[in-house]
Amino acid sequence: MRHKIRVMLMLVIVYFIVAMPFKVMTVIPGFTDVRPVMMLGPVYALFYDLPGCVVFALMNLVMDALSGELAWSSIAGLISNFLGPYLILCYWKRRPGIRLHLRTVGNIIHYSIVITVTAIFEAAIITPSVAAFYPEVDWLMFFTVVVLNTALFPILFGIPLMILMKEELGFESAI
Repeated sequence: MRHKIRVMLMLVIVYFIVAMPFKVMTVIPGFTDVRPVMMLGPVYALFYDLPGCVVFALMNLVMDALSGELAWSSIAGLISNFLGPYLILCYWKRRPGIRLHLRTVGNIIHYSIVITVTAIFEAAIITPSVAAFYPEVDWLMFFTVVVLNTALFPILFGIPLMILMKEELGFESAI
């Protein structure tokens, strides 16, 4: 039990370290910013299973609160930031006999497609709540920023991080 608590605490600390420096890079004030921390969603899911998904979603909500961006749409953000990584985890767990590795171009492309599809899914959850509660927000721009944050950072920075964790540091993925 102590080990699990230490791991979850470590995930929280890493989230803060990655998220805090970028909170000033606002795209739509009060709603979204540049979020390199989104690279951690798939990493937390694939290496730390369900607890990683929960920590990732809750930390997004905490960061919204700490940065003064907590809004009704943050509930949709909490849901989507849990479901996105969780769906990635479920997808890779349902592939019998196939372990996730990013050593080939084909696997990197496959992983990138899965990430992009879940990014669109997450944006489709959050955007309607933003549009409903805050009609002054350009929903198309919001949707686009969410998809870009949720797809590009896990692909551009998450892949190297997972390769480093698995190949160089010896971390075992949950799948």
